[in-house]
Amino acid sequence: MKKISLSTQILVALILGIVCGLLVGPSIAPIKIFGDIFLRLIQMSVVIMIMGAVIEAVGSLNPKELGSLGWKMALWFLGGTLVAACIAIFLGFVLKPGIGVQMDISTEAGISPVGDLTLYDTILNFFPTNIINSMSEANMIQVIIFSVLFGLGISLLSVNNDVGTIKRLVEEFNQIIVKVITIIMKMAPLGIFALLAWVTGTIGLGVILPLSKFLMVMAITSIIYLILWILLTAAICKVSPLLLARKLSGMTMMAFTTTSSAITLPVKMRDQEELLGVSKRISGLVGPLGMVMNSNGLAIFLALAAITLSQMYGVDISISQAFSIVLLSTLATLGTVAVPGGGLVALAIVIPAVGLPLESVAILAGIDWFSGMFRTVLNVDADATIAMILAKSENELDYDILNKKI
Repeated sequence: MKKISLSTQILVALILGIVCGLLVGPSIAPIKIFGDIFLRLIQMSVVIMIMGAVIEAVGSLNPKELGSLGWKMALWFLGGTLVAACIAIFLGFVLKPGIGVQMDISTEAGISPVGDLTLYDTILNFFPTNIINSMSEANMIQVIIFSVLFGLGISLLSVNNDVGTIKRLVEEFNQIIVKVITIIMKMAPLGIFALLAWVTGTIGLGVILPLSKFLMVMAITSIIYLILWILLTAAICKVSPLLLARKLSGMTMMAFTTTSSAITLPVKMRDQEELLGVSKRISGLVGPLGMVMNSNGLAIFLALAAITLSQMYGVDISISQAFSIVLLSTLATLGTVAVPGGGLVALAIVIPAVGLPLESVAILAGIDWFSGMFRTVLNVDADATIAMILAKSENELDYDILNKKI
């Protein structure tokens, strides 16, 4: 009997979870513990996995390679995020998701108060004072900065010294962590079922109705951007866009159901290497870095949310304000930890640019889970396709793997 793929199991779990949640209602809430256990097990391992993957990838490069590849990677990340925000602004003005929607601000919508976040604080918080604290708090940006520096230290030391032992230690440790995560991922269908049953049973589909227009525009924007990005990647890498879309389906389904780039990372890195033909070196570098530096979906959410909220309050947006929203949406993505719910924190950076009260973030809190499905898909798929583009530029794209049909 043919084994059912993990992505198919997750899709079935998603549907069953929604159906069970609607049928049972709020009394299904205790089942959430299985979803929480699954998320905790993933989060337990993913910090170590990110650290090991970045150290191994950077440590295997010489400084010149790191500089060249790093600049190309940064340009693709920044360019993609800026374009995403611009598309969201344009469609927000055209489709007007906030017109006709009247909602009262509620500070009791399930989000924690967010302190004033300045650009100075955002940038300063990128850098760790204690890496152990950064790991325990799952501060991905700080962990990655430390890991890049550690890997760079190995790279520089290897010029005149034998560091083979520590490289092998890092490689073997990474293999163990990947195996641990593979075991944990067998729980994914149960975890996804529990989470979707809980969110549907306790909140209900009614939470979507008042802001259904926003979600519809978010979906349209995401689909347009994803199609354009797949076509661009297919043209650069000379591969069929339909084949590329099929090969992205596994990580897409995981991203859509978990709403977390961090939790999807193991699947993304596996598929980059085994389905898309990206070398292990490029995959190990771009995968974790892209998770926190390349948030196209979040940029779309932030820009579209700012336009939507301004329309709800009847605030006119000038060209200069729209430009500020684009820039802030891009910068805010860099300071958001890649876990579910991070979009609300990033939104608190963008909202003041439109002259709206910070409390207006609460309006979108109820549908954060659902909007997170779309933005996480874009974040993850863009990471994988940029890894392909960079691998092509470095002659490290295996076309035998890439062109193999699935």
